[in-house]
Parts: sequence; C-alpha cells; structure tokens
Amino acid sequence: MNIQTVEQLDDALSLPPDSLVKSLAKLDGDILVLGVAGKMGPTLARMAKRASDQAGVVRRVIGVARFSNPAVQKKLDAWGIETVKTDLLDEQAMAALPDAPNIVFMAGMKFGSTGNESLTWAMNTVVPAIVASRYRDSRIAAFSTGNVYGLVPVSSGGSIETDSLNPAGEYAMSCLGRERIFEHFSRTNGTPLSIIRLNYACELRYGVLVDLATKIRNGQPIDLTMGSFNVIWQGDANAHALASLSDCNSPPFVINVTGSETLSVRTVSEQLAERLSRPVEFVGEESPTALLNNARVSHDKYGLPEVPISQLLNNVADWVSRDGETLDKPTGFEVRNGKF
Repeated sequence: MNIQTVEQLDDALSLPPDSLVKSLAKLDGDILVLGVAGKMGPTLARMAKRASDQAGVVRRVIGVARFSNPAVQKKLDAWGIETVKTDLLDEQAMAALPDAPNIVFMAGMKFGSTGNESLTWAMNTVVPAIVASRYRDSRIAAFSTGNVYGLVPVSSGGSIETDSLNPAGEYAMSCLGRERIFEHFSRTNGTPLSIIRLNYACELRYGVLVDLATKIRNGQPIDLTMGSFNVIWQGDANAHALASLSDCNSPPFVINVTGSETLSVRTVSEQLAERLSRPVEFVGEESPTALLNNARVSHDKYGLPEVPISQLLNNVADWVSRDGETLDKPTGFEVRNGKF
C-alpha cells in the first residue's frame, strides 16, 4: 500500500473488499448517509458506491450534511454521490429528504463538548430521535463509540458487546443517550438497527497513530497514562459498518468495530520513532485500565481487518515525515476523564 497523495489515500480508504461487494449485492434499495461530511463519511459513502457498482446493483448513494466545507460536497459529487445540504436538527428539512431503505447514521458531536454540553446532547440524542422517527421503516446502521463502556483492565482484552456500560463524562453519556434513543424507536416501531461501537478508526490524516507520530516528529513527549489502545484502518471500519446493514435487527444488533490487537502506546511510539529516525520521550506511567474494545464478533462475521498494524505504522510514519496533509483533529485518546 504505497500512498503518496490525498487522491491515492481516498482511493485506498474507499476500496471495498470482496465480502462487502457480495453483501451489498444482496441488499435492496438506496443508501442514505447522514452526517456524511465528517472524517469517515466521504470515503464510507464512496465505498458504498464502488461496492454497489462492482456488484452490478443500480443504487443511489446519497450524502446529507450541512457541508460547512464546500470542498467536501464537491468531492462527493465528483465521486457520483448525490449530496443534500441539510441541518439534521431541522425537522422540516429532514422530512423533505429522500426516502431510502438503508440509512447510515454518522452525525454527532465530540470535540468541544465540554463547555457546550447542551449542543452535544442535542446532536447526540435529539437528532437520533428525529432520524429514527423519519426513517422508522428503514434499516439504520448507527455509529456509536467504545467510550460508552468506560475504562476496563488492560488485561481484559477489551469490552465485549454484552458488557455493562459505564460512560465517563457528558460526551460518552450523550453517546449512550444516542444508543438508547435509537433502541427505543427500534423496539417501539420495529425498526431494524445496528449500533456500531467504533474505537478507533485511523488513516493518514488523523488517528491515534498520527497523533503519536506527529508528537514524536515535533519532539514532544508521549504521555503514557492511557497506556493502551485499539486502532483499525478506516477503510476496514467503513467496510464493517456498511456490512452491518445486513444484520440490522429489532431489538438492535450491537457490534464493536476495531482492530484485532491491544496496542501499547510505549511500544507503538518506539516503533514509530524508529521509522521516523527520531528519539522519543515518555512522561507518566501506564495505568492498569484503558478504553478498549474486543471486536471478535465483527471479525468472525465480516473478516479480520485487511490492513495490519505494521502496514499502518509504515504508512503513517512515511506520511508524517513528508508533512502530508492532516485534518488537524487530534483524537483525544489519552483523555481519561471524558472531557473533550
């Protein structure tokens, strides 16, 4: 996977695996992606389009967002994704959106939630209520986060889908609120639903590995307090999320999406430092707990991630060393009190 340009990166992130092509070949109807303008949305929508085309399925893939950055809308249009500019908090505007039997819900708020708690709760709970009511007869694959589990022992191997939930901070609590709202409408209306607890997607412009590599390149120390993490190539996360449309159910189908390994911040930082030919400085000590997901169920159902951590490390180090474009959106993975 030799990625030198943003165009090559977007192509790699949206390349559908054969398993997804087969899955979407069996899925009926159009796909509507709500909140498509975020970090993952554009390449997920493009992957849905490419997989459908490869499957020989005539299907509209429609992306909906506020599109505060017009360049994102222009890019989606060029990829053959229909776009609709809409405020998802506007019920009348939502009512005017096209019908679609398949919905991917990606809207939400994380960064800036501290000090703006009311908007965080509105985006993470009110918008789901509007969407679940508007698309009560559709399948809905709704993105959530592994933050709803809270900190667990590193030795546990990560939270599984049936574990009790213990969110810390208003962001994580509002994400649990999002899940509960969708679950309520799923149970009440019989809406088929999947809840995707993601933790964490990574590409070359953002992600935990980019955060670590950038600090190492800039000579900044690495905090070891959150000493372990999970990561998955965003292309693999896109594929697993789209595949979950076929498993939507009432009550909801819940699935963790992440990589197959529990990674050490210390070890990964040392490996990145070697690739970057830079020294690395550490501060703090590893805590016995971390935010970790166990994604065995998704791997059994949809396959192991196709991009291994060694390849991710190579590509991230190369990209950062060349001052490749970034989204300037740190993950905040080291936050332990839930305040983002």
